[in-house]
Amino acid sequence: QVQLMESGGDSVQPGGSLRLSCAASNIATTSNYLAWFRQAPGTQREAVAAIYWGGRDTYYSDLVKGRFTISADLAKSTLYLQMTSLKPEDTAMYYCAATWLQSGVGWSVLGQPRSHKWWGQGTQVTVSS
Repeated sequence: QVQLMESGGDSVQPGGSLRLSCAASNIATTSNYLAWFRQAPGTQREAVAAIYWGGRDTYYSDLVKGRFTISADLAKSTLYLQMTSLKPEDTAMYYCAATWLQSGVGWSVLGQPRSHKWWGQGTQVTVSS
């Protein structure tokens, strides 16, 4: 059983920065891709970024490319999302997700919520002046 627990959500002003963390248990033998998704009220859950646990390949939504950075600390079994230049439209609940897929799949697969088997409970990010 994989457990994912997000933390680091907060309220910040536009232009500010935040770092989200996702502590993962039982991840080494069950998942090779981890991702961040977000969902604002009344909208569908959308992919933000993903990382290949083994090779460190990273993938990003065009909406966050250049502003957000996904990374992973294998020794700590922790996934991170460094967010900079935050905008009000980044306001959402942010979720950590994990799955096992054939290596080499692209963003078209990783960006689909149905591709991910395990999910955390989410952490709220609010960007407002």
